[in-house]
Amino acid sequence: MSSTNRASSDDEFIVVREILSRLGDKWSVRVIHEAAGEPIRFTDLKRKIERSTPISSRVLTRTLKQLERDGLVTRRVYPVVPPRVEYRLTELGQQFLHHAQEIMGWTMEHQTAFETARREFEAQTTEQ
Repeated sequence: MSSTNRASSDDEFIVVREILSRLGDKWSVRVIHEAAGEPIRFTDLKRKIERSTPISSRVLTRTLKQLERDGLVTRRVYPVVPPRVEYRLTELGQQFLHHAQEIMGWTMEHQTAFETARREFEAQTTEQ
């Protein structure tokens, strides 16, 4: 592979790693899940998330900005006082959610196999 092709390939993998990191971070999938459906206001989104886990406004704002930057969420500001802001999943965000749910389902389906493999690994590591 030439250095030009390698650079292009590395650039592509950077984007892949960044987007896959959304699956692994603490908040992105949760925010996307709760934002699915009709447009939702910031405070309503925060309230939905906090039914099970507290999230600060700062963390939610940062997560929404990252998701907006990646094209997964859109933000609409209405010119009223006080300002009204709504968030909505984009088509890309809906597709992301679908794939995230498939991965979560697959993980849950194979949870016992993961636990067994981990126990076996730990037993082998302890024996050595």
